[in-house]
Amino acid sequence: MNDLEAFAKLVQALAAWRQQLIFIGGWGHRLHRLDPRANRPDYQPVFTRDTDLAFANKEPIEGDIKQSLLQHGFQEELSGDHRPPAAHYTLGDEAGGFYAEFLTPLAGSGRKRSGEADATMTKAGISAQKIRHLDVLLVDPWIISLGQQEGVPLPERIDVQVAHPLCFMVQKFLIQQYRPANKRAQDVLYIYDTIELFGALLDEFNVHWKARVAPALGGLADDVRKISTQTFAEVNDMVRDAARIPADRDLPPEQIQATCSYAFERMLRS
Repeated sequence: MNDLEAFAKLVQALAAWRQQLIFIGGWGHRLHRLDPRANRPDYQPVFTRDTDLAFANKEPIEGDIKQSLLQHGFQEELSGDHRPPAAHYTLGDEAGGFYAEFLTPLAGSGRKRSGEADATMTKAGISAQKIRHLDVLLVDPWIISLGQQEGVPLPERIDVQVAHPLCFMVQKFLIQQYRPANKRAQDVLYIYDTIELFGALLDEFNVHWKARVAPALGGLADDVRKISTQTFAEVNDMVRDAARIPADRDLPPEQIQATCSYAFERMLRS
């Protein structure tokens, strides 16, 4: 089973909840390529076998997502000492198969009143991880239509939600301090590739930043501006490491730095 077949099974399993769940992470970025406004790159997206889905934990979600996943061939793999345990919903062998994870925003100190880590929760039958700075990915998601024409082997077209590309990039800056070096470099590549996809929309993204994203972030908006400037002020090790990731293209680190510096100056201007 290739990854598009596995992804199609996931989309079908989650069809009843497509208005509550938002594709984020690597598969969110991959779905961005299917938007009619996106440029059509001739290189492959960064590979990922996990699919991250975000939801707002304060809103009701009816039904049993876990049961639907099981009915479509997924298995629940639990791990860790949290209550409830963290979960992967896998299709295929655990070592090399496709899997989905559910994520929801973490608010407050990250500790329960008992002193335990406030790291997971149960919603609609599934175990989800609580992640700080996930809220911004819930702001004004885009709708992407999927079907045979896009290479997704679905019996009929289905619309899904995907994180807004600007929010996708902004969140990378907010989580940068928590990420290991290899993941920070991968995030830089995701940011650059997103700008490549939507370079014609920089001014539209600026309008969205001022009207919706910055107000949602509050004081963190200044942090995003500062971190984006620092990240792309020069060709640093993080940018160099990002340039080494793609195996199917020659990507000079100077190109990443210059492109991203220019783009964020336009997108985040006051």
